[in-house]
Amino acid sequence: MALLPAVGIPSPAPPQQIPFISRNNHTNPKTTSETTVSWTSRITLLSRNGRLAEAAKEFTAMRLAGVEPNHITFIALLSGCGDCEDLGVSLHGYACKLGLDRNHVMVGTAIIGMYSKRRRFRKARLVFDRIEDKNSVTWNTMIDGYMRSGRVDDAAKVFDEMPERDLISWTAMINGFVKKGLHEEALAWFREMQVSGVKPDYVAVISALAACTSLGALSFGLWVHRFVVSQDFKNNVRVSNSLIDLYCRCGCVEFARQVFDEMEKRTVVSWNSVIVGFAANGHAHESLVYFRRMQEERFKPDAVTFTGALTACSHVGLVAEGVGYFEAMKRDYRISPRIEHYGCLVDLYSRAGRLEEALKVVESMPMKPNEVVIGSLLAACRTHGNDTELAERMMKRLSELKVKGHSNYVILSNMYAADGQWEGASKMRRKMKGLGLKKQPGFSSIEIDDRTHVFMAGDSAHVENGYIREVLELISSDSRLQCSVVETLGGD
Repeated sequence: MALLPAVGIPSPAPPQQIPFISRNNHTNPKTTSETTVSWTSRITLLSRNGRLAEAAKEFTAMRLAGVEPNHITFIALLSGCGDCEDLGVSLHGYACKLGLDRNHVMVGTAIIGMYSKRRRFRKARLVFDRIEDKNSVTWNTMIDGYMRSGRVDDAAKVFDEMPERDLISWTAMINGFVKKGLHEEALAWFREMQVSGVKPDYVAVISALAACTSLGALSFGLWVHRFVVSQDFKNNVRVSNSLIDLYCRCGCVEFARQVFDEMEKRTVVSWNSVIVGFAANGHAHESLVYFRRMQEERFKPDAVTFTGALTACSHVGLVAEGVGYFEAMKRDYRISPRIEHYGCLVDLYSRAGRLEEALKVVESMPMKPNEVVIGSLLAACRTHGNDTELAERMMKRLSELKVKGHSNYVILSNMYAADGQWEGASKMRRKMKGLGLKKQPGFSSIEIDDRTHVFMAGDSAHVENGYIREVLELISSDSRLQCSVVETLGGD
């Protein structure tokens, strides 16, 4: 389904700027019909080119000329009214006068789309309910509008009421769940979609792979990959890029390499996925090999590419090469370094133990350093000699910039504790409390039967918590018993 595009344009010109065109009451029906077509053609062309103010002016002139608009005229104008609610409301009123809002499904659907883009769902739903003969596009427009705004329950209700769900309906729901961060729900709906006999297209598959990537659901991702291989879109670049991203996020770099090598056509995103993915998984040298291959094959690196290359250099301690890439990015490719590039440079120096040089980078950054950049240097202070003096300087800088984040205070507190400076450690804890910062608990996850289970320290929220604790107690008792037998027998 091709939804009506939102177009960012200025408001329509005021009436006094519109040239007056005399009303002609003596036109015959044929002439009127031909005139409506010619006016509508001009209005449609202007609206499609994003010139809504001119299209509205033309529409006003059309009415002053005594020419009645048809459904195409309304659809052309409504398709561009996403950012101009006043015009949209006026067109809605005019359509109501002619009965097109409920008697002509395409006009009614265009009005629903216009209100949905403006998040005026009460009005959109009123129009939806009044349309006498809805088609699949009408239902899908309402569902898509709700899902794009995160109104999942409302979208699900409309979906359940829909007489016959099609590919677009299912895809709108799945994609909406992914954008809302409800990844498990997205995969559940993807399964249900296939059970219902609706065959996913590449858009639905990409959404499902995005959910798998966020959850780390490798087994479900493998199943989706097998499904892709059997489909006509198996060579779709976007699908292949999504598979590479999934495998890299799950640590399966060989699978990612296989997908990349089998691609008939690659984009910069394809190269970035393997370069960043290999670097993040500790395959730094291979990441740099792909970085050089990319340039040899005449693909132009972008900001993301250099983030991957700098990360790779950082992980293997290639300081000179990393600094060279940073300078080449600015000099040869005219890419302005972003905070993540400066973060990589700080990490590069920090991992190599060159803390003063890392500090100079932080102090010379053209933007405010964030918690990640400062944290990288603080972690290096702890790793390389527990340098509390430099860490204190960094924390002072952090306070001056009003950068909040619990992890850096925890790092410095632990450094004080490691040095036996208990007063300093206590001071950091008090400061965290004063700023309202809390240490976020770490968590672990495991995938069982296509479902990801997340556990945190001291967590008792899992539905199988009682059973899990019984099994752990059984394992613990068995271990104690084994140790007692070994001690009794005098074994090792």
